Amino acid sequence: MTDRVAQWIRTDIRDINAYHVPAAKGLIKLDAMENPNPWPGELMQEWLKRMSTVSANRYPDSTASRLEALLREQLGLPKNQSLLFGNGSDELLQIVMMALAEPGRVVMAPEPSFVMYRMIAQFLGLEYVGVPLTDDFTLDVNRFAAAIDKHHPAVIFIAYPNNPTGNLFDEDDLLALIHRAPGLVVIDEAYYAFAKKTFMDRIGEFDNLVVLRTLSKSGLAGLRFGYMVGPTDWIREFNKVRLPYNINVLTQESVAFALEHHERLAAQCDAIIAERERVMAALQAEDSFTVFPSDANFILFRTKKARAESLFRHLLDAGILIKRFADTKGPLRDALRVTIGLPEENDAFIQALQDWAKTT
Repeated sequence: MTDRVAQWIRTDIRDINAYHVPAAKGLIKLDAMENPNPWPGELMQEWLKRMSTVSANRYPDSTASRLEALLREQLGLPKNQSLLFGNGSDELLQIVMMALAEPGRVVMAPEPSFVMYRMIAQFLGLEYVGVPLTDDFTLDVNRFAAAIDKHHPAVIFIAYPNNPTGNLFDEDDLLALIHRAPGLVVIDEAYYAFAKKTFMDRIGEFDNLVVLRTLSKSGLAGLRFGYMVGPTDWIREFNKVRLPYNINVLTQESVAFALEHHERLAAQCDAIIAERERVMAALQAEDSFTVFPSDANFILFRTKKARAESLFRHLLDAGILIKRFADTKGPLRDALRVTIGLPEENDAFIQALQDWAKTT
């Protein structure tokens, strides 16, 4: 690092690592919670035809008004609720924290949870407070309530289901925390398509609740599109922070196309749910693992006898990439996370898993 870089880059930025995405070329990719299903051939051809009508030389509709109309209709939103679109849900997290950022303000979330809550807070100079989950990754509502009373967070992020643990927190517990929170509560429903449970219909009951969703897990990860639903007063202020033209023309047209064929994406998600149960059963059949419940498109499990690294390497040798956590002493010690893939990919994972288990 040059002296000039060291002089001007913030110390806390120099001290952290960039978000790492491992290379997966040539591997069965079961590490990133993607929908493994491409669109069927006839749908792909129809989509490509639609793409040929897009004018890439023109700026996109800054408000994505067509998408707003489609989503409003599908979600049945009342007039006092508004939508905000982001380049993936990550951008929406950033927008929320940018709008709320002032010295001394606190961002709060359960731990472990989605790492971007902590990272974006740090990027923006906000204090991050992680409230530990219980040993089985459930929410300790009394501990969380005490943390709210102590730190008075400007915003609380709750992933529902949680990532990386996969479980849904108790609905009554979350309602109690929303009532107690002095600031905003963001329910992050990135995995709604697999959980089928939502706080979307609760938005009108609270003036401090917004819901965040993404189409990434439903089969459109490459398009980078997320949306937030909430009271108009909140969304109006967040929209001031959003950069213009943040949803490009290809994404706008592609998402509109996908929403017009939403039943195809829903059918793919239902198939993933069925495969999740099959993979869950295979993991539970082995004495080598502690398997945690999942309402998402992935499963978290822990190896016994501290052999997570051994299994991870065995799977890599078999051409399969899953998620290994660097947390060797904390709550994710000896834990691995597998995304639900295509049936044949899941077969390969199960076979490699069983081969490894025979050696333990």
